[in-house]
Amino acid sequence: MQYYADLHIHSHFSRATSKNLNLEYLSLWAQLKGIQVVGTGDFVHPGWLDELKEKLEPAEECLFKLKPQYDVVAKNELPSSCKGLVRFMLTVEISNIYKRLDKVRKVHNVVFAPSFEAAEKIQAKLGDIGNICSDGRPILGLDSRDLLEIVLESDPLSYLIPAHIWTPWFSAMGSKSGFDKMTDCFGDLSSHIFAVETGLSSDPLMNWRLSQLDPYVLVSNSDAHSAPKLAREATIYDTDLSYPAIYKALSDRKDKGLVGTIEFFPEEGKYHYDGHRNCKMRMHPQETIKNKGLCPECGKPVTVGVMARVEELADHPEGRKSPYWRPYYSLIPLPEIIGDAKKVGPNSKTVQKIFMEMLHTFGNEISILREVPLEKIRKANGALIAEGIRRVREGNVHIAAGYDGEYGKVEIFSPQDRESVENQLTLFS
Repeated sequence: MQYYADLHIHSHFSRATSKNLNLEYLSLWAQLKGIQVVGTGDFVHPGWLDELKEKLEPAEECLFKLKPQYDVVAKNELPSSCKGLVRFMLTVEISNIYKRLDKVRKVHNVVFAPSFEAAEKIQAKLGDIGNICSDGRPILGLDSRDLLEIVLESDPLSYLIPAHIWTPWFSAMGSKSGFDKMTDCFGDLSSHIFAVETGLSSDPLMNWRLSQLDPYVLVSNSDAHSAPKLAREATIYDTDLSYPAIYKALSDRKDKGLVGTIEFFPEEGKYHYDGHRNCKMRMHPQETIKNKGLCPECGKPVTVGVMARVEELADHPEGRKSPYWRPYYSLIPLPEIIGDAKKVGPNSKTVQKIFMEMLHTFGNEISILREVPLEKIRKANGALIAEGIRRVREGNVHIAAGYDGEYGKVEIFSPQDRESVENQLTLFS
């Protein structure tokens, strides 16, 4: 069966996350979004692990489902058009801060466990190393290579994926604290890394420019800090619904079980361009070179973003595909499309009302963005929203690129575009 998985998320025990980021709301929003397999996030946190044990029960092999008595939120709030299967996989993001090759490294890694027994083994080892109680994503003075060793020892099916590998401050390949080679990060255990997460600020096309990344399968996840952010990125599988099937699709490059990814337009990510947020300076890498890496406003060094970092390490021109490439589909969340059409914010009452009406009418968000015929959307919600979805499907959008922690600003309709479309609507009406 083909299904969508979003496996890098957080719980309400992580800092800067929604209080409603619990299993009940994750189940609800997974169905609203169209996701079938969701990561639990944060499984080494004692409070969250207890909650997972209380509310989950075994489902397909090494996956879990919400116990019926805890599924009341979805039952009460879920449109029947969105009702679907939801399974959970035990996952956690670890923040590793340590010194390697004479430089302080700050690397985020996502860990996956096939059972509570494996999760408890990892939890016990990490609890001996540092504080795992203050944050769902613990910060540990532990080398990424040593974390990988702990993971591998917990169970033959436990594995690790480097998170958002290009983020400047906290990633395996980031400009500020990463490495120039993935193998430098994981040393003698590098052969046990078989997949990497591209992150919101890069897409597969950018990663295919590096031969050194050819051995790895590329995955995408939302890194959601609230349930409505689920599925802004996701990975598409066509396998049996089980943990071992997902593991095989990732670890065996000849396996065809991983069929593609759902992506942000990378310009929308928080670190695509270079820049300096305090001075509101968004800079194309060429501008950074021209200014010798300094902010034109204050003279301090700018944060070098993903676009420039990829360019620095790439050994192929744009357009090249990896030998193990998979297709990808760049999307913009539906509330942003509706907001652009209505000229209001994506979190406004107007947008949220239309968003929920569309879910009731057509089903989950991914199906609306990718599959529902535009003519049906036009009849139900107007030509401007339908035109916005058409443009997103075709990649015809304008984005002021994100930089230094600021998300990019999406503009589907420029003032000229809007006037042209509205004139056409007036003519047709």
